[in-house]
Amino acid sequence: MNEYYDVIIVGTGAAGLYCALMLSERKKILMLTKQEADLSDSFLAQGGICMLRGEDDYKDYFEDTMRAGHYENNERAVDLMIRSSNDIIRDLVSRKVDFARTADGELDFTREGAHSRPRILFHKDITGKEITSTLLKQVLTKENIEIREHMTMVDLIEKDNICGGVVAMDEENHVYPIRSQYVVLACGGIGGLYQNSTNYPHIAGDGLGIAMKHQVEVEHLDYIQIHPTTLFSRSRGRRFLISESVRGEGALLYDKNGQRFTNELQPRDVVSQAIFVQMEKDGTEFVWEDMRPIGEKTIREHFPNIYQHCMEEGFDPIKEPIPVVPAQHYFMGGIKVDLSSRTSMKGLYACGETSCNGVHGKNRLASNSLLESLVFARRAAYDMLFGQAPDPCQAEPDLKRYEDKEALLERYHQIVLEGIGRMRENE
Repeated sequence: MNEYYDVIIVGTGAAGLYCALMLSERKKILMLTKQEADLSDSFLAQGGICMLRGEDDYKDYFEDTMRAGHYENNERAVDLMIRSSNDIIRDLVSRKVDFARTADGELDFTREGAHSRPRILFHKDITGKEITSTLLKQVLTKENIEIREHMTMVDLIEKDNICGGVVAMDEENHVYPIRSQYVVLACGGIGGLYQNSTNYPHIAGDGLGIAMKHQVEVEHLDYIQIHPTTLFSRSRGRRFLISESVRGEGALLYDKNGQRFTNELQPRDVVSQAIFVQMEKDGTEFVWEDMRPIGEKTIREHFPNIYQHCMEEGFDPIKEPIPVVPAQHYFMGGIKVDLSSRTSMKGLYACGETSCNGVHGKNRLASNSLLESLVFARRAAYDMLFGQAPDPCQAEPDLKRYEDKEALLERYHQIVLEGIGRMRENE
């Protein structure tokens, strides 16, 4: 690992990988990740990625996104994401992402909650893995991109609000100051801060806490999405997601008496609240989700991963309802960025779940996350290539401060939790 790179990208999910691929091959790029490169939440996305179905769909797609976000969305960001979707999809197809096709070879579409029509491309029920693994494979072929696994960012190198790189630590607590002209924070959400989450536990808001330490502007830290349906379990650890596409295809929710109690295609926050109310009313720890109306063929072909996992947990969704419960799923707040993914610190960008560009508003519309990540990761790359470069950073980090990695991370997590608490009090 060198001491200087043109760009450092923290995170190896869809946003970070796509940003790296969009940069010039003349740029020397370093990607850092706390665990293995394929252990990002992007790999866990089940449902799919949205795509504008034509001009006659624009008004509905825009309205669906705004309504789900309680009309707190940044309208310019929503428009930009929707208008960019076809170009992004064409690029993914050219990269050999294997989206589902109809019998005549056309792209197939599914529907999820709060969408007025089917506009979601998918690959079985592991769309995130299909897209992100394809991007990762391509990154690994690039001589100008270096990936360092088990390397944790513990600070930014910064002076006078100009970013000049990062301080990283390996598993043996060795400290590495790494300088660069640009830094991109694409390090995911905050699920690791919660006992019940669909996220990997090591993705816990480190980058957000570090940015807050340096007074980088943040926004809507209290906008935290709860996914309505994760497979109920009494064991500890990450919760297994039952994709919203399951309800989009026709699955129903039942109370303890086998009666429907809500419209399953409402926005996620509305369905989650209905489930919480029903569990309290019934005195139960879960409700039931019935996949049988979908039919055995669709369950096996469209949702093979979900089917297999349910079977391993002792439930056969072809023959019986499965127990589900809401869990923390997605972070709509984060580091405040503009439409080019620039933060308030010169030379520092953020994209993906780490950032807040206003696309999602107060509640994310299903399957907008992968699209939003790719659109604004590409815009970050283009801004680094064609925008005005920041002045050089003259900081000299004091490496003696970086001795206990876990203590540092714990402090950053506490900064995030305190920030969430303050914003909730203000609300």
